[in-house]
Amino acid sequence: MSTRADGLSGTEAVLSEEEYTERLVELPPSAKLVAKVLETDAPLSQGRLAEESLLPDRTVRYALNRLEEVDIVASRYSFRDARKQVYFLRR
Repeated sequence: MSTRADGLSGTEAVLSEEEYTERLVELPPSAKLVAKVLETDAPLSQGRLAEESLLPDRTVRYALNRLEEVDIVASRYSFRDARKQVYFLRR
């Protein structure tokens, strides 16, 4: 199975703009901010997301959990540091 540069395999669905917006609209502001940061600069670790968004680590963790629940965000291990997860949008 081949994997794309964003970490998704060819069989995983990528969200359309409409699906992305529908899923994002009901989420808390912190999740929307984290998604916006990932739109401009991804993949990012949880620590880098906290730095870029100026949110506390705990809030970023909560936002990522919410985004993962609605399949907006996916994660993979970092190529630079296999101990870390990096996050990216599924679109």
